[in-house]
Amino acid sequence: MAKLSLINRQEKREKLVEKFAGKRAALQAVIADMGKSHDEHLQARHALQQLPRNANPTRLRNRCALTGRSRGTFRKFGLGRNKIRELAFRGEIPGITKSSW
Repeated sequence: MAKLSLINRQEKREKLVEKFAGKRAALQAVIADMGKSHDEHLQARHALQQLPRNANPTRLRNRCALTGRSRGTFRKFGLGRNKIRELAFRGEIPGITKSSW
């Protein structure tokens, strides 16, 4: 089980990313638009830099939904490798079976 503070920090970042997603996309569209003037590009860049650092989606980390473990997480299931193994052996994940050959 991951530390509760790390899990809470991740949840806080997820809320910030969701809150500023529209504003961030609008600013990035202005920056990418070549029809805009140089001053508009600079103002958009400055406004983008003024957004909270944790509002950037690259600051998010994939975590296990059950334990909060950050490493060895499978995107398809949203679980850590240990929990996938436990649940698969118990037959609680549909379509996953232990391989034998």
